[in-house]
Amino acid sequence: MVEISVLAPATVANVVCGFDCLGFALSEPCDEMTLRKIDEPGVRIINLDNYGLPTEPQKNVAGVALLALLAAANVDFGFEVEIKKNIMPGSGIGSSAASACGAVVAANRLLDDRFTKLELVDLAMAGEALASGSRHADNLAPCIYGGFTLVRSTDPLDIVEIDFPPLFATVIHPQIEIKTSEARAILPKEVPLKSAIRNWSNLGSLVAALAKGDYALIARSLEDTIVEPVRKSLIPKFDQIKAASLDAGALGGGISGSGPSIFMLSATRALANEVSYRMNGIYDETDIDFNTHVCEICPDGVRIL
Repeated sequence: MVEISVLAPATVANVVCGFDCLGFALSEPCDEMTLRKIDEPGVRIINLDNYGLPTEPQKNVAGVALLALLAAANVDFGFEVEIKKNIMPGSGIGSSAASACGAVVAANRLLDDRFTKLELVDLAMAGEALASGSRHADNLAPCIYGGFTLVRSTDPLDIVEIDFPPLFATVIHPQIEIKTSEARAILPKEVPLKSAIRNWSNLGSLVAALAKGDYALIARSLEDTIVEPVRKSLIPKFDQIKAASLDAGALGGGISGSGPSIFMLSATRALANEVSYRMNGIYDETDIDFNTHVCEICPDGVRIL
């Protein structure tokens, strides 16, 4: 095999009380990528969109991840990758993670699955480091593993797959830019012990609730006392969106990644659609462009076409 195409899913990271450790995969949107072997060493990038992303491998998250994989594989050839970005860069739903993960999963298949999923996440972290300035894996892990994942540690890398009941996500993406590096810069360097304990408790109960399929406990656990209170000021109408979504029957939700997208989880698609209707109504009254996705939490990560 010398050529392969994949779909790399969007992801939601942080998941309210799971800052930098918890994430889940969305069934849509997905980036489309085609990777092929080339005789010369290195990486060539072809962008099939109008986002103006760099084609120099060292400046592109997919390119950096592929360079890391080529170095680890110690091969004498290279890769050409065509990327169609259906996940808008800067949207807060794992655009950079999809590029990095799609690239390494596709390359790994052309290398006869030489690397494990855990090793692929580690290689893809080179791309996330370029995008955000830190080697975090809360978007990468669900993009490769699918479903809900918990990153217990990044050094050494340790990823826990979490069972979960049927869940539907409603994601609204206001067309404003929030850079991950800037969103991280406003976070508090220290937090009160009381707030930290409450977040630890919520994260533990959320993981337990997902595994048990306890929707009521999921709803009670979707609370953040540390990050959301600071970052929500960057997102117009955040409080109104959240209040309207809960009133419509959503279990809960919050900021997706570093924003600007907002996600809400629901137990049924009908509720998720009602949440979307309420969200849209709020942003329709502003001059902010936006788009909305309603989809199921996807049990699969990057998929081979």
